Amino acid sequence: MAHTVKAIPEGFEGATPYLAIKGAAGAIEFYKNAFGAIETLRLAGPDGRIGHAELKIGKANIMLADEHPEMNFLSPKTLGGSPVTIHLYVEDVDALAARAETAGIKVLRAVADQFYGDRGGKFEDPFGHTWYFATHKEDVSNEEMKKRSAAFAAKAQAS
Repeated sequence: MAHTVKAIPEGFEGATPYLAIKGAAGAIEFYKNAFGAIETLRLAGPDGRIGHAELKIGKANIMLADEHPEMNFLSPKTLGGSPVTIHLYVEDVDALAARAETAGIKVLRAVADQFYGDRGGKFEDPFGHTWYFATHKEDVSNEEMKKRSAAFAAKAQAS
């Protein structure tokens, strides 16, 4: 009997961030301590660098590897920053933020209630990746979102 392989593996239905990291083994330990990540796979290359690893943070899958400059796979530390922010919803953003701060994350924007119905904050990990963690607190209609966004922008412009 032939086994049918799913074109999209179970648990990988959405976009999966793939992080280039200078010091991937240290990052994996940091993500375990700071975010409660669970390591599901680690493949080491013959040179000792991590060629591929997979983590779960809640239901989100994250893939990562050591940077490989020879393949133009460069980390934010090498590039001088990252233009990408990884957004994850969690059950208790305040608890996660406290845990991450204890582990050494840099707070870029403290956790606070947001006009769009989330409570969230923005962080930078020691490896240069930017994260936004949030807990959804209120369902906001598109019409209400537009009103709140305009009020937020007006307040920001006046400051």
